[in-house]
Amino acid sequence: MRGLYLSIIITVIGSLFFIGWGLDKLAEHADSVQDDKLEHPSMLVYRQLAQGLAQQLDMLPEEALTDTVQQFQQQYKITSHLVLSHDIALPKSLLVQLADNGGLLLASQNDQYLLKELVQHPTYLLQLNFPLEQEVNQPINFFLTLAMYLGISTILILWVFPLSRRLFLLNNAAAKIGAGQLNIRISPSRFSYITMLENSFNNMASQIEKLVADNKILARSLSHDIRTPIACLRFGLEAAIDSKTIEKKDSYLTRMDSELTNMEEMTSAFLEYASMERQALHLNKQEIKVNELISSAVTNCQLLAKQKHVHIEFTSVMPNVYYHLDYHWCYRTLVNLITNAIGYAQSQILLTLEVNNKHLMITIEDDGKGIAPDKLDVIFTPFVKLEAQRSREEGHFGLGLAICSKVADWHQGKITAENSKSLSGACFTLTLPNKLPKSR
Repeated sequence: MRGLYLSIIITVIGSLFFIGWGLDKLAEHADSVQDDKLEHPSMLVYRQLAQGLAQQLDMLPEEALTDTVQQFQQQYKITSHLVLSHDIALPKSLLVQLADNGGLLLASQNDQYLLKELVQHPTYLLQLNFPLEQEVNQPINFFLTLAMYLGISTILILWVFPLSRRLFLLNNAAAKIGAGQLNIRISPSRFSYITMLENSFNNMASQIEKLVADNKILARSLSHDIRTPIACLRFGLEAAIDSKTIEKKDSYLTRMDSELTNMEEMTSAFLEYASMERQALHLNKQEIKVNELISSAVTNCQLLAKQKHVHIEFTSVMPNVYYHLDYHWCYRTLVNLITNAIGYAQSQILLTLEVNNKHLMITIEDDGKGIAPDKLDVIFTPFVKLEAQRSREEGHFGLGLAICSKVADWHQGKITAENSKSLSGACFTLTLPNKLPKSR
C-alpha cells in the first residue's frame, strides 16, 4: 500500500504545482498585455486635470497656493490638497515620475491618488484623490480559479480511473470465483496501484482452487474406495447370521474386523490429507542441519531396506549445510521418498545433497524399473497408484508423493520426478529455492 500512498501524494502535490505554475504564467501574460493597453479613460481625465492644475499653481505665488487648491475642490468637485515633498518617502525610480505628464499614480487601502510636482514650488506636491476603480480582472481571476480546480479534479480523475478499473476487475474476479470459476486470476499491470492486493488475491484464489480440487478428489476417492469394505461387511454380516457353527461365525467376524481396521486406516489417511492445508499455517521453520536430517531419515528406513536387501548410500558435496525448514514435515517427506524407493529398488538407493547459489537439491535415485513417461505428470496427484498390486489393504492409499509435493510447496520449493540417468530406476528431486543455505 506504500505505492498507493506515494502515488496519491505525488499526484496531488504535482497537480497543484504544475497547474499553479501554468496559471501564474497565464496571469503574468494577461497583466503584461493589460499594461500595454491604454489606461481607462477616466484615469486620463484625472491625469490631464492634475497636469493643468499644477501648471496653474506654478504661476501663483506661494502664499496663494492653499486658497487656490481649496477653490479647485469647490470648482471641480474633487479632493485635492498640498503635501510637503519631504513628507513623501519614495524610491528614486518613482521620484522621477512626479515630473511626468499626469504625475505619479499611487493607491492606498481606501482610494487612489495622483502626486504631481510643482516646478516653481519644489517644496510642495499637488495631491488629487479619487475613488478606487472596480477591479477589471475579476472575471479573469474567477476563470483562473475555476480552471485551477477543474485541472486538479481532472488530474485526480485520471489518477483514480486506473485504480477504479483494477478494483472493478478485482470485484468481477471475486464474483466469478464465487460463481464457481475457480481458475480466474487478475492479470498483472504496471499501471496498477494495488499490485500487492492483486497478488494476494491471486494466491488466495490458487489456494481455494487447490483446496476445492483436493476435496473433490478426496470425496471421489473415498466414496469409491469405501464401497468395497462396506460390501464386504454386509456380506460378512449376512454370512455370520446364516452360519450354523461358532467357528464359521468367528471366521466371518474376524474378516469383518479386518475390513473395519482397513476402513479406519483409510479414513484416517484421507482425513489427515484433507487437514494438511491447516498444517501449513503452523509450520515451525528453524535452522536445520540438512545433512543430519537426511542421515536421520536414512537411519529410520534402514530396517526396511535390510528386509528388502537394499543398500542406501548418502553423499553430500558439503559437510555441513544449514537451511530454514520445518523438521517434522521435511523428515516425513524424506522418509516417504526413501520408503517409496525401497519398495521399487532392486538393490541400491542413492541420496545426494547439492547446493548452489540459488537452490538446495536433495535427490533420491533407485535402480528399479523406473516410471513410465506418461505417468510422470500424474505421479504427485492424490490417490494415484502406479501399480495395482500395492493395495490399500497393505496401507497404500496413493498419498505419500502427494504429501511430499505439498510439503515442498509450503517451503516455496518443488519436487520433480524423472528416470535416473546414473541408475536404471526413478529419480526424485526435492528443490528448495529462493534462499542461500549457509555452510559451516
